Amino acid sequence: MNILILGGGGREHALAWAVMQNPKCDRLIVAPGNAGIAQIAECPRLDILDGEAVAGFCAENAVDLVIIGPEAPLAAGMADQLRAAGLSVFGPSGAAARLETSKSFTKAICAACGAPTAGYARFTEAEAAKAHVRDKGCPIVVKADGLAAGKGVIVAMDEDTALAAIDDMFLGEFGAAGAEVVIEEFMTGEEASFFVLCDGNTALPVGTAQDHKRAFDGDEGPNTGGMGAYSPAPVLTDALVQKTMDEIVQPTIAEMARRGTPYQGVLYVGLMIEDGQPRLVEYNVRFGDPECQVLMMRLGAQALDLMQACAEGRLHETQVNWAEDHAMTVVMAATGYPGSYEKGSVIKGLDNLPEDSMSMVFHAGTTERDGRIIASGGRVLNVTARGATLGEARDRAYAMIGRIDWPEGFNRGDIGWRALD
Repeated sequence: MNILILGGGGREHALAWAVMQNPKCDRLIVAPGNAGIAQIAECPRLDILDGEAVAGFCAENAVDLVIIGPEAPLAAGMADQLRAAGLSVFGPSGAAARLETSKSFTKAICAACGAPTAGYARFTEAEAAKAHVRDKGCPIVVKADGLAAGKGVIVAMDEDTALAAIDDMFLGEFGAAGAEVVIEEFMTGEEASFFVLCDGNTALPVGTAQDHKRAFDGDEGPNTGGMGAYSPAPVLTDALVQKTMDEIVQPTIAEMARRGTPYQGVLYVGLMIEDGQPRLVEYNVRFGDPECQVLMMRLGAQALDLMQACAEGRLHETQVNWAEDHAMTVVMAATGYPGSYEKGSVIKGLDNLPEDSMSMVFHAGTTERDGRIIASGGRVLNVTARGATLGEARDRAYAMIGRIDWPEGFNRGDIGWRALD
């Protein structure tokens, strides 16, 4: 098979790493890719938001399967355009992608199908939103309604923070994503991520993980796109997984089909769990980043079989074969992230690190210049390891970090603390 993956971050490096291990993969193309991906795949220049250009490229290169990694091309309807061109595609339609691109749409779906989630209200004007905050009190959660690269969520523990967040969103802090604002009840409990493949009819659980959103140890500092993750998530027991499928996932899939927009792709189910009851925090319509890195490390070659079956509507024939193992990824980010940071620093020491089924450094924001690896983003590397226990995976990942020479970067030192404590 000739396989094209769209995207160029740590998620796509992990997807490419897993796909290339499958003997079905004859040719692997990742666009636009990054310095790490370029070591294992072809990385052509291709505008991944231009459906006509991508479809033309697929025809010229006899591509058999397209895997869409990030949310932006999904939101732009890339999957629709490629399917219309006769291609096999892993990723939801633009209409189904609204489960991520509009938080108010997701809330409406939950209301229609009875899926438990936080109470909310939607606003198009700042003053009405502020009046709602004053009425409800804090803590409260302020969200940009649209896509904001994982950063459009403010958990406000006091009124001043909530009101400032509302001003920032309506004044363009998150671009068009903040033109509408959703204000939610603050939920307590433990967060976890649950991943399900859906082919429009069948829903197949494919893994659990827990992310660390805050920038610094002890869950301190600003919210980020994610500073590390581990899998599996101990809080998501078999019973809770089944409860989530019965009360949240299956009703959502049924409601989407009823509306004429069947869901096909991976569904990231962000959960808050308290007293044995899962409630939906959010849906994403692609693998999480950095959760994808730990899932791919554990799934390996079978990830391609699962995604192909999903794209072809054959999930009812498929099962996931899990090893009794654990995986952890630790994000190395540029100092200053998620605020302003410098680009262009040189990363050394990567050549001497292991690259195998137990240890991998997935590149997120890198370029190659004159044979050197250059930091070109905020989140730059995902140092990822497997182990028989989570502690073993942690020790292996942090030992790798100790061998990377990059003074301009930083990382959290406590990834996995919830499970390890």
